[in-house]
Order: sequence, then C-alpha cells, then structure tokens
Amino acid sequence: MSKASTHVADSHDLIRVLGARENNLRDVSVEIPKRRLTVFTGVSGSGKSSLVFATIAAESQRMINETYSAFIQGFMPNQARPDVDVLDGLTTVITVDQQRLGADPRSTVGTATDANAMLRILFSRLGKPHIGSPQAYSFNVASVSGAGAVTLEKGGRQVKEKRTFSITGGMCPRCEGRGSVTDIDLTQLYDDSKSLADGALTIPGYTPGGWNYRLYASSGFVDPDKPIRKYTKRELNDFLHKEPVRMKIEGINMTYEGLIPRIQKSYLSKDKEGMQPHIRAFVDRAVTFTTCPDCGGTRLNEGARSSKIKKISIADACAMQISDLARWVRDLKEPSVAPLLDKLGHTLDSFVEIGLGYLSLDRPAATLSGGEAQRVKMIRHLGSSLTDVTYVFDEPTIGLHPHDIQRMNELLLRLRDKGNTVLVVEHKPNTIAIADHVIDLGPGAGAAGGTVCFEGTVAGLRKSGTVTGRHFDDRAAVKKSVRTPNGKLEIRGATTHNLRKVDVDIPLGVLTVVTGVAGSGKSSLVHGSIPADLGVVSVDQTPIRGSRRSNPATYTGLLEPVRKAFAKANNVKPALFSANSEGACPNCNGVGVIYTDLGVMATVSTTCEVCEGKRFLASVLEYKLGGKDISEVLAMSVTEAEEFFGAGEAHTPAAHAVLDRLADVGLGYLSLGQPLTTLSGGEQQRLKLATHMGEKGGVYVLDEPTTGLHLADVEQLLGLLDRLVDSGKSVIVVEHHQAVMAHADWIIDLGPGAGHDGGQIVFEGTPAELVAKKSTLTGEHLAAYVGA
Repeated sequence: MSKASTHVADSHDLIRVLGARENNLRDVSVEIPKRRLTVFTGVSGSGKSSLVFATIAAESQRMINETYSAFIQGFMPNQARPDVDVLDGLTTVITVDQQRLGADPRSTVGTATDANAMLRILFSRLGKPHIGSPQAYSFNVASVSGAGAVTLEKGGRQVKEKRTFSITGGMCPRCEGRGSVTDIDLTQLYDDSKSLADGALTIPGYTPGGWNYRLYASSGFVDPDKPIRKYTKRELNDFLHKEPVRMKIEGINMTYEGLIPRIQKSYLSKDKEGMQPHIRAFVDRAVTFTTCPDCGGTRLNEGARSSKIKKISIADACAMQISDLARWVRDLKEPSVAPLLDKLGHTLDSFVEIGLGYLSLDRPAATLSGGEAQRVKMIRHLGSSLTDVTYVFDEPTIGLHPHDIQRMNELLLRLRDKGNTVLVVEHKPNTIAIADHVIDLGPGAGAAGGTVCFEGTVAGLRKSGTVTGRHFDDRAAVKKSVRTPNGKLEIRGATTHNLRKVDVDIPLGVLTVVTGVAGSGKSSLVHGSIPADLGVVSVDQTPIRGSRRSNPATYTGLLEPVRKAFAKANNVKPALFSANSEGACPNCNGVGVIYTDLGVMATVSTTCEVCEGKRFLASVLEYKLGGKDISEVLAMSVTEAEEFFGAGEAHTPAAHAVLDRLADVGLGYLSLGQPLTTLSGGEQQRLKLATHMGEKGGVYVLDEPTTGLHLADVEQLLGLLDRLVDSGKSVIVVEHHQAVMAHADWIIDLGPGAGHDGGQIVFEGTPAELVAKKSTLTGEHLAAYVGA
C-alpha cells in the first residue's frame, strides 16, 4: 500500500515523551514504538521506574480517571500530572508491579484473585447439604441474627412491626476467619513477684512514671503496692481483661481498659514490619500463634466444612494444589453451572500456565514472594481479549528460575502479538534479549542518572559501550577453589509447606546458595527450618514501610549519632535536630512542603515558604557542625557524608560505621534525606541489608539479594558477600541468579519440580560438581551460563 493511501488513524504508532523530569529524570525525551516489546534497562536508581511508572503509566491512569464524574473521582486516589512537557499517543495502561499483595491476615491467594468468589457460588449451587448463599462459604462473613421492633409510617400513621433477620456466614467463630489464634505469654508482660509501684510491667513504653503506667497504678482497681501474684480474682480480671471505661485518673479524663485488650489494640493489630526493632522483639517474645483448634486452620465454621461436592468441601478445595484443583473442576460435568465452571477452570489453568500451579488457594497472600505476587496479578490479564493496551511490567522475572524465565518470555511475547504495547523494566539479559526496542537509562544512579544513554535494538545495545551494553554478555566463572566449612547446621525431617522430610547439612563459615525452580521449597527450608537461637539475621523481600517523613538517615539509625554530635558541638539538646520533633518548622510541621487538598482534583504540594523546604526552624540552622547545618548534612549523599563524618571536626565513628555499610551495599549515591517512598525496590532491599549488617549475628540469610540489581551491581554484591564470609559470618542465600550460584562455595538444589513435585534435595555440592553432572534443571542452566 502506498504511503499516500495510509489512513490518518494508522499514523499514530509511537508513544512520545518530551521533557520528563519526574524524580531524577533530566528532561528525558523518548519515542516508544506501539505494539512492540520495549525493555527499559539501566542500573538500579537510574530512573527506569520514574519514566515508565511515574510518568507514562501515571498520566494514562490520571486521564482515564478524569473520564469519570466528579462524584466517582471523589472515591479514587487523586493524582497530580507528572512533571513532563508533552505525552503523546498514550493508550490505556495496565500496570503489573512488584507491590506485595495486601499483608492483611485475611487475604489469601483465592481472595486476591476471583477464584474464591467463583468457588463459593459453585458450592452454594451444588453443595450437599445446602447451607445457604455464597456468603455461607466465606470465612470473612460472620453469622449474625437479630430481632426487634421497627417503626414504619403507613397511611399517615406510625405502625410498629416486629422484624427478625439472620445472615449465615462461613467464618469460624473462634479465630474469626484468621485460621490461627494468638495467645499472649503473660510472663513477658509483667513480673508477678513485683508490685506496680516496684516497676512490674516489662512492656516497651510502660515505664514507671509514664502515662501508660499511671493508668494502671492510679486506677483504683488494683493496689499498686501489692505484688501481682497476690491479686484477688476480681483484681486480676480488672487488671487484665476489663472492658473500656471512661474515668478520671489523677484529675484527667482517660479511658481505662484491661492490659491484654490494650496490648492487642496498640501492638498486635499493627503490621510487624513497620514496628521499631525493640517493639518487634517484644511482640515476637510475647505472642504465640497456634492453629485454631476449632477449624483446624481452614478459617471456616462447621456448616461450611460439612457441605460437599463429590466428597470435597470448600476447605478441601482451597487446600488442594491449584494444578490438582483445576483437574477436579474440569471433571465436574454440571450443565446447570457450565459458564461458572468454564470461567473457574480458565482462571485455575492460568495459574498453572504462569508457573504458579504449585500454590493453593488458602495460601496467605502475605507469604507470597514479590515475583509470585506479580504473577498472581498477571493472571487477570492472560485471557483478556483487550488489544491495543499498554502493559507495564516491573521486573517480571523476579523470583524466577532460569527455566521459568523462558515461559515468562513467551507470555510477554504473546501479549505483544495480540496487538498490545508491552513495556518492561528489566535487568536479566535473557529477557532483554527478546526486546524489539531497548531504552537504556543512566549512566549512573540517583543524581548521576536520569538521562537516556541508548535507544535501539538489542544488537545495538551490545555494541553501544553503555554500562548495560558492556556488561550484557558478562558471565561469572565457576570458582576454582572453594572455602572449607568450619561446622554444619543440621536440619532433620523438615516438613514446612511442601518439604518432604528433608534432611540436609548446611555448611557454616562459607557462602551457601539454596536454589531450585520457583515453588520448590527454598524459602520453606531456609526460613522455616533454621533455628532462631543461632543469631540469624534475615533479610527478606518485604518492602520497607515508611512515610514521607522517613528517609535513609532515620531508617538506618544514622540520625541518632548525628543529632548527638550536633547537640554536643553546640551545647543544646538533640531533639532540636529532628524534623519530627522540636526542631521542626512550625509552618510545614517538618515535612518541607505544604499539601493543599483540592477534593476531586490532585493534591497540590508547594515548598514551605518559611523554611524554604529545609524542614527545620531558622534558629536550628544557625547551629553548625564542621561548618554545615543539619539540613545541609541531610542533603549530602552517602559518599559525601562518609568523608564528612570520617575525619576533622565532624568525626563521628558511630555515624561513619553506618555510612560505611550503606556504601558497601552500593548506595553511595543516595542522599540522606531522600524520602523512603521515592526509593526503588532494589534500593529498599539494599538499605535493609545495610541496616541488618550492623546486627550481631553469626548466620546471615538473604532472600534474593539480586532483586532490582543491574548486571554491573551484581559484581559489587558478590564482593560484599565475600567480605561477610571472610569476616567470620555464615551466609545462606536463596537465589536464582547464575552469577551468585557460580560464586558459591556450596549449592543446595531443591526440586525436581514445584509444589508437591518438589520439596526434595536433588543436589548438594560445589558449583563445579553441579556443572559437571548437569543432573538437574539448575545444573543444565548453570552449565549453559558458564559455557561448560
């Protein structure tokens, strides 16, 4: 067809971005071909997510939201327009990111997808005996009933009528649908040989003299001078279990309630990861979780468990491995519910196809790894008949064995071939290799990144001389000599999740890598079987929870010695140097910006005029340390601060030690005051690693530390692991990256498959032996990687 006869509607085949400045992007302009697979590469922190998620995806989402009425927009998160000059040719964006599925204890794989909802309808139609509507099979709906009189107006006069109602739910009344019950160990709350006046309470925040303490000591319900073990039954009940009551205590109106409900509200209802370390340690000591004795952990009441289809109850169906459940659903030939069976079968088949057939629907959503959570989200889109949509993926190969990456690549290509634009942020060469178009950002991270270094084909990238291009064909060689262990950690009869009575010796004093296909039981072995009394320091993939006020300085504990150094040098108190305490600018409360909520429109943030975004009172900024004020110190990068606190007037060994660890994990470019909410996934994990490196532990357990790391950064990580081992630590790494496997002293390979096809040790030995034997999937891929 000649150029002249091309329809004007077919000429829009590019997404054009001009002048993007979101986060660290520096006036980036790119053209992305539509209906092709474009991969964005670059070191961690170079601006890939800022371009793809914070600019392209955010603007598409904002424009779609604007098509709804103001009333509906009021219920949606409002978004500001990204900082970009022109965005042209956008299509509807579907994002599949790495955000973990909700950490709510009620959320399971089944509730996070639509599988549970469909199963409940299925059982309400076919289950024998019939117990009620789909709600009767839901562990999130409690059974309630009630009766009473209601007043109605009929024909101009008021009439009283008696009404009764009842809802049949499926929730187990004992554990309230959580599957486990918590017991509080009272010995961890107080010392019963002491009285309240002697300081009996041992709970963090309940120090004698504080309000939490005086609430109990001055309540009048108990004698503060009597040892707790001598309390009468009534006193003990008032002390531990009393319902909330409003009363005057020491002349102030307060609510008194028993110690146990108070602890449950203040500590146990909060997310454990977000707690300060000393409070998390207290919760670990004081609370024990046991499987609910009434429902056996199924979360369902007796009625829901008694209703069955072909001898299978909904609890049995949810406990089955999804690949088995898919077969069971296919065998149900019931014309009355045919559309439902089709849809349910399709959803379950998608699980299997994407490599998650080893999960079960009752698996708590919070226990999925980042990669698994991302693939669970993909299930919705696999069978979708939408085309001309832009799919945006954030490192879809996370948590995938090289064997599984091949399947993921096929899925990405399939989405593209249906006529969709697929944008992928990725570090793995196997996935970059299938791209039609590559955009490489860099050259460095943070302030040193944010520019486009290369645009073009994969072949062009290889020759380009950019950091990604130079490292694209890097291959780590298998170690010639390995370290000798100085002991072993014996694991006997491990049965967590899918492990099949595994006996294994993990060598100590060396770098051990635990590997195997996704779902083979690696995390179950490492996290479920290593005794906690060994001084284990565990760095997993759960994201850091921090507000806009949190930054690397507050998270790592660096601010503490810095505040003290400032206070000592100026002879004032340390609280002045905290933007969350006395030193905060009163106009913006120490945030540096003022947020104006405009209802349906996006919230506007403007720099605070009083402190000019510095977050502190002007009087605080007059105090200097080594010629710098506190806001200038927080604006420094880790590398600058390391030099600043290393010598001279500002010499602070405690601060320098923390900065050293941050530089060790490759975060030298981060600024100390950058809000945690702006860090990428890889940066957050390394920040966590740096924090944990300061802990006194003999065994380090790292869960996929290469997540979000560029090929060039993996070398630095290997150096860090070596330094940890050489300093006398035992390092156990759960990892799929072949470079880390090749660098190991000892490899434990689980498999042979996933779910009930896994859970066995298929190889133990050195990387060289694994490559020579090629007896497992991992062995084959590692041999191909090192070119053996």
